Amino acid sequence: MKLKSVATMAVISALGVGPASANILFDLYAGATVGMGGATLFADGHTESDGAQSYGAVAGIDIPAFRFELEYDFLNANDSKMHVGMLNAYFKVPSLVVKPYLGVGVGTVFSGDYNNTDIDTSAAYQGMLGLTFDIPIAPIKIDAEARALYAPNIFEAADIKPDILHYDLRVKLRYVF
Repeated sequence: MKLKSVATMAVISALGVGPASANILFDLYAGATVGMGGATLFADGHTESDGAQSYGAVAGIDIPAFRFELEYDFLNANDSKMHVGMLNAYFKVPSLVVKPYLGVGVGTVFSGDYNNTDIDTSAAYQGMLGLTFDIPIAPIKIDAEARALYAPNIFEAADIKPDILHYDLRVKLRYVF
């Protein structure tokens, strides 16, 4: 009888079923982000920079060396407001408590305005560099991250199609299911 119990527990553990953040194969998570930085608009040899904030939500899957997530961001600068959807991929450096990572993302700016001019749907690209802090007794992970997001041709005015670069330092709080 004891052998059956031990075998059952071994199979359940191998499948990754158990308490949060104890999965062996992968972890599913959801979270929120907040960041502070700046935004620079590039148009016809002219640049304009402002302070900016970002607020967002993420949902993803975390496997041993990689992490994949869907991300929504609201980017807010003095003159612009944008809604952005991204698909991100991260490479994690294995370590015990603090895990460095490098990430890239591709997506779209799907609405917003710049000085009361509607922003067109545009491609968006981003790069991230950060650290993940595991909270050992809770199913929570905290990411401290530097990010640069680039979106070309965000609108057209007088035959000019400006690009925008949004850069920030942000904190991401993820709950692991």
